Amino acid sequence: MPQSPSDPIATLAHVDPREIDKAELVQLLRAASESAADGGIDLSELTPDQFARLISRASEDQLNAVLARPELRESIIDEIFRRMSEHYQPEHAKRRHAVVNWRIGKGEDLLHYECALSDGRCQVTKGAQHDAATVTITMVPLDFLQLTSGNTTAPKLVMARRVRLAGDIGFAVNLPKLFQIPKA
Repeated sequence: MPQSPSDPIATLAHVDPREIDKAELVQLLRAASESAADGGIDLSELTPDQFARLISRASEDQLNAVLARPELRESIIDEIFRRMSEHYQPEHAKRRHAVVNWRIGKGEDLLHYECALSDGRCQVTKGAQHDAATVTITMVPLDFLQLTSGNTTAPKLVMARRVRLAGDIGFAVNLPKLFQIPKA
């Protein structure tokens, strides 16, 4: 495996997951986590395109192995939500204000995030802040990871019944158009 113990993030930027097994991918992400100053994976050093490439080339088995580790799953999903405000395209918004509640996972592993879209900005918080959301979106981490990295589409997930929507379904269907989704 092409791994630089001194810079696992740089290794992640260039590794082809098709050339390593799932244990090696987990090990590489764990090394990145351990090297980050705050104890989490500092994926901010990966460009969106590098991240999308990493996800697109990883097998479902590899991604599931990574997502099975609570600390890795939460760090990766936190980073995706951290970047949402950077990728928000308010010029595509038809509403001035909307609140999107995200429920990623299920049971004890459920993670909650909220995106408040208002006045040309996207404010993301962990946990629900508003009582009435425009839409609530519930999906498993794998589907969320693939959706936000451009490796699947919202219509495919809806048609396969892999996402649950509550609230304004029309708004939810158009939500991906409000964000610049990276290309692998």
